[in-house]
Amino acid sequence: PRRMTLGVYPRMQVADARIEHGRAKNKRDMGIDPGAEQVAQRRVERNAETVKELIDEYLERHARPNKRSADADERLFNKDVIPILGNRKAKSITKRDVITLLDEIVDRGSPIMANRTLSALKKVWNFGLDRDILDATPFARLRPPAKETPRDRILSPDEIKALWNGLDEVDMTTGTRLALKLILTTAQRRGEVALAEWSEFDLSENVWTVPAERAKNGIANRVPLSPLALDLLKQVKKGSGQSRFLFPSPRSRGSTGEKPIGPGSISHALRNNLGDLGLEGVTPHDLRRTAVSLMTGMKISRLVAEKIINHKDRGVASIYDRHSYEAEKRHALEAWGARIEEIVAGKTKPGNVVELHA
Repeated sequence: PRRMTLGVYPRMQVADARIEHGRAKNKRDMGIDPGAEQVAQRRVERNAETVKELIDEYLERHARPNKRSADADERLFNKDVIPILGNRKAKSITKRDVITLLDEIVDRGSPIMANRTLSALKKVWNFGLDRDILDATPFARLRPPAKETPRDRILSPDEIKALWNGLDEVDMTTGTRLALKLILTTAQRRGEVALAEWSEFDLSENVWTVPAERAKNGIANRVPLSPLALDLLKQVKKGSGQSRFLFPSPRSRGSTGEKPIGPGSISHALRNNLGDLGLEGVTPHDLRRTAVSLMTGMKISRLVAEKIINHKDRGVASIYDRHSYEAEKRHALEAWGARIEEIVAGKTKPGNVVELHA
């Protein structure tokens, strides 16, 4: 004989206790010890992974091997998720728990961050389901709390001039100034510029190869370097010294673990100086969009522009088209570099039209 706790009164009423008692007797009659089964279940629950343990496993086994944004994901979890839900059992998290968490992020004035948090947590729970750590998800029919609209900010020639010339006057490190100019000149992503290494540059051919592991679509991108880009690189080299990075972090100099500047620091520096630059609502990614838009406005083929920014063509023709378009890309970027120089010098009228058809 053994005693078995069926529940705690008054959370469990007498009628419910009778039902559970009947179920336990049925199991006993079938040769199953209901008490031992209950002990085993409680042991499983005690050993179940917490939210923090699940996140750690997700980062280690999935995010770091497969995602370039693993560090950003970790910062997001450490800031908004682990302090609130970290010690809870992952299996115990309800839809209401998630809604409350997202509401707190929205209420502090960060609705887009709430969307990012929801997206990241969904990936964690899907990972848990795939590895049989979890058997249910609290995210069913849960929509992002904030509506997002795609950015369409494009700088005018006057704004490009104000930015380019004003960068030399504002409170910003030389490396960050040059990084912003290089983003505009090459039309490459903020992270690709910030994390660039000198080994990626072949100055005998005047080309920069963004490696596949840092490209958003996982495909290496050869970026021809215009005379303007080469001039910027000469200035960058003076500041980077013997570092393997174009833009070494000032915090890591003199230490064994040298690191590049963080992409976020470029955005932060630009945001803090927009007032002094006489600009509003400009981000580093807007510089990339501006470059593409003005290039196509110069009659440069949209296909060539997309090859420059390394957009993946999902059409059927892309399967058969193995042309590198490097000559076309070089011609386009040289024309774009010359146009920037005209704008900066005050020649805001449309320059020579460059026609590239592919």
